[in-house]
Amino acid sequence: MGSLEEFADPSRLYGAARRARIALDAARDQIARHIGGRAEEIVFTSGGTESCNLAISGGALAAAAARRPKRILVSAIEHTAVLEAARRLDGFETVELPCSSTGIVDLSALRAECVAGAGLVSIQLANQEIGTLQPIAEAAAIAREAGALFHTDACMAVGNVPVDVRGLGVDLLSASAHKAYGPRGVGALWVRRGVRVRPSLVGDDRERGRRAGMENLPAIVGWAAALGARAAELDVEAERLSLLAERLRATLPAAVSDLVVHGDPASSLPGLVSFSVLYVEGETLLLGLDEKGIAVHSGASLSLQRSRVVGNSAAATAPAGRFVSGGGIFVNGDATLTMDSSSVDGNSALLANSLASSGLSTRNS
Repeated sequence: MGSLEEFADPSRLYGAARRARIALDAARDQIARHIGGRAEEIVFTSGGTESCNLAISGGALAAAAARRPKRILVSAIEHTAVLEAARRLDGFETVELPCSSTGIVDLSALRAECVAGAGLVSIQLANQEIGTLQPIAEAAAIAREAGALFHTDACMAVGNVPVDVRGLGVDLLSASAHKAYGPRGVGALWVRRGVRVRPSLVGDDRERGRRAGMENLPAIVGWAAALGARAAELDVEAERLSLLAERLRATLPAAVSDLVVHGDPASSLPGLVSFSVLYVEGETLLLGLDEKGIAVHSGASLSLQRSRVVGNSAAATAPAGRFVSGGGIFVNGDATLTMDSSSVDGNSALLANSLASSGLSTRNS
């Protein structure tokens, strides 16, 4: 693609810059249409973490400036990019909403807290560890009735399940390219027309004054291309991966005693299965699978801590695990085995057999 060869500033007027601007505008339009938005509502960022940070800090500060309450409501199983961004805001109260045993946020608790006052609500569309899809349209309606802004972290959803910002009724939506076969290092915050966010990065007026810094044109163009390719196969691939997940949910407990499956199979990301193996250390599982040629890493993302998400949703007392057909295995928080869209049913049998032969069916005291 010619635009990938352009090394020019799309905000300038010379020839190469104009060509870069054409490529940037076309990619922005394609990404916006993929989620049912308008091109001018897309703010490009360096990834999902920055998008969530901009939504939380920028949204909360703008809401406070409009004399809305300095209270931020989040689900208890949000990504830490949301939780930590909320907690670090001086003068704001962060309230964590409880979730069911399958990870669904308690809408009654949300309604009660909104009545008590809220400036911003943030609830994930899809959870990165247990895969649960939240009732975002209902939650956003509750927040809107209370006059609060609503953000959803859709990084795991965009490109993997259909997403329509208008149908969801949200004000802010975070997305990340690499969660659906796009390049690393690029994401976006969709900002509904008329909604204000205070920029975190300043220094120029790019992205309509909402995010300073040169746009990562090659990554943005690559993301648009990946979403275009995914759109053509999204429904078929989602159905295929859902069938693999269904088989895996049935296979794993039969192969390994004391294995608990998490999440909501009726409302989950396609191909994602979350599980815990009781009485087994994450490192034990890691080494056992490594001997079978299955590479995993242990601990919550970038740490060795037990999964906060599984603990808050299932109140589990065991190491947590996740298998993603197209995503990974997580043990004792976040151990990962990566697969891709070429995953077949045989992969499920391989995993189950490897777990069973790794000595996991015997309780460790």
